[in-house]
Amino acid sequence: MNLVQPIKDKEQLQEIKQWLKERNERNYILFLLGIHTGFRVSDILRLRVKDVQGWNIFIKEKKTKKPKDVKMSNELKKAIRNYIKDKPKNEFLIKSRNGKNKPLSRGMAYIIMQQIADEFGLERLGTHSLRKTYGYNHYIKFKDVASLQEMLNHSHPKETLRYIGINQDNLNKQQSKIDW
Repeated sequence: MNLVQPIKDKEQLQEIKQWLKERNERNYILFLLGIHTGFRVSDILRLRVKDVQGWNIFIKEKKTKKPKDVKMSNELKKAIRNYIKDKPKNEFLIKSRNGKNKPLSRGMAYIIMQQIADEFGLERLGTHSLRKTYGYNHYIKFKDVASLQEMLNHSHPKETLRYIGINQDNLNKQQSKIDW
């Protein structure tokens, strides 16, 4: 199984955001939603304009069927306000170019992530990297595995640390110190 990784470098994260913003606003919004909310791409693609008009985004997760209420960051809210201006409330937020009002497919979202990977020389990047990037940066900023575990709907803190790559980072650091 090929596991995807979070984007851990904050400078690179900023460069990716700028690159997307200059090229395709829809893809930029998709990226921001992933790294700012921790939603799975399947939940992001189901969002409609009406779902993001306040400060909070409320969803019922497709995978777990659990409700999730997330307050948008200032960066995300500002970008979304500009993006949804003059769009109908029932329009899919991340809309496909095919069909009248169809959401972007998961496959196309993956292709977008592969374009980012190619442009920035990243390996093991996929749509789930957005959620993992959220988790990794949340943990680095707050060091609160319990709240992150709840945000990601994980059953155990160990699962959360493994998921965001913290355990692997620690193992790699230890491995690099072996000198016998």
